[in-house]
Amino acid sequence: MERVNAWNNYDPGMLRSCMDLSDDYKDFLDNGKTERECVDWFVNEAEKNGYIELSEAIKEGKRLSAGDRVYSVWMNKSMVLFEIGSDPFENGLNILGAHIDSPRLDIKQNPMYEDSDIAFLDTHYYGGIKKYQYVTIPLAIHGVIVKKSGETVILRVGEDEDDPVFFVSDLLIHLSQEQLKKPGSAVVDGEALDLIIGSRPLTFDTNGKTEKGDKENGKEAVKKAVLRILYDNYGISEKDFESAELEIVPAGRSRDAGFDRSMILGYGQDDRACAYPSFRAQIETHDLKRTSCTLLVDKEEIGSVGATGMKSRFFENALAEVMNLCGQYSELALRRTLANSCMLSSDVSAAYDPSYGSAFEKKNTSFLGKGMTFHKYTGSRGKLSSNDANAEYIAYLRGIFEKENICTQTAEVGKVDMGGGGTIAFIMALYGMNVIDCGVPVLSMHSPWEATSKADLYETYRGYKAFLREASYTNF
Repeated sequence: MERVNAWNNYDPGMLRSCMDLSDDYKDFLDNGKTERECVDWFVNEAEKNGYIELSEAIKEGKRLSAGDRVYSVWMNKSMVLFEIGSDPFENGLNILGAHIDSPRLDIKQNPMYEDSDIAFLDTHYYGGIKKYQYVTIPLAIHGVIVKKSGETVILRVGEDEDDPVFFVSDLLIHLSQEQLKKPGSAVVDGEALDLIIGSRPLTFDTNGKTEKGDKENGKEAVKKAVLRILYDNYGISEKDFESAELEIVPAGRSRDAGFDRSMILGYGQDDRACAYPSFRAQIETHDLKRTSCTLLVDKEEIGSVGATGMKSRFFENALAEVMNLCGQYSELALRRTLANSCMLSSDVSAAYDPSYGSAFEKKNTSFLGKGMTFHKYTGSRGKLSSNDANAEYIAYLRGIFEKENICTQTAEVGKVDMGGGGTIAFIMALYGMNVIDCGVPVLSMHSPWEATSKADLYETYRGYKAFLREASYTNF
């Protein structure tokens, strides 16, 4: 069961393709640090590649046929793309599904306060993080503020060279004797992850007037100074935070890692390391028999909940609309289409880390550089909340990837009693379709800066293209 290192398979042409894909991927990571930014990026690229918006096709009463390409965006945070195949929908779809949300800090709805002449924004962490990893690193603010008028203000501060950055403070080592006695989960309390955003007060003269002549009370002068900047630069007030979605993410660009530049270090690679090759495979695969579909969804890191998570019906509704425009919709046809579909639940795997080898069962783990990783099951402690793929489906997929000489490996998340994780696979399996988890191995998963192998990204991209082109497995 020794797995081949993918780098050993590359001729000069494949090596160039691998590096080019990685460069494009880094650009995507840098421009898609939130789910809204990812959707914007995907829409722009999709339209360049001949995709039209589903809602426009519906308004125009457009009839769809083989080769047509449509996409649908839901609440600016989730997206689904289809390329219509020549086979009837009831034969099933070939589906790639990835999530585009990542662990981070979120700004609360009543966030701003001042303490000891320092202005803060109060936060709530999103998804599974080690809280101590978010202190003393440069942070950026990304997101939207929607005013009562309906105007949307886009914030993206901390990424440009001349932008300010923000940070969460930590206790100095000289006074940390009590702090360091705590377990890692309690070293930094969640309510202590407050973002420092300013320390300079409004200036007052001897008559209690500000520089601009407004009558002001000297109380919370630093907070008022920051609010003045926000109003002058963006036209927003403190009350506007109530209708805002602001995410705090690591500031800075993704980078090549290692003297050999074999790896990528960047924020949000769980699960954008799978979302990006899924999208590329979708837009680059043409003349299909079975309709291809790529799902790019929100909220996986908090249970796939809400209107933009995989547990909502937005995918099913979009599929019904597409089938209707193809003249193939009925409730029974929709159910058969879903049941006969094949899916790769495109999510990352925990790469083996020899520095923490005791957490892994080495025979059943993924390794950097050894290709796309398959998980027959995920879940935790007895496969709880897992999809467990059928052996027949796995054997079918093995044939596809071996035919294309794509490097693959199989894995579990870690040792049986160590923990585990979940994906969107079990949700899609509710339709009765065949689903298996597969994707890119990641080092330091859920940390501010995650690491992946360029070879694994490339093999996953190649695998997804082969799947969309070749898969025709059905349950009936």
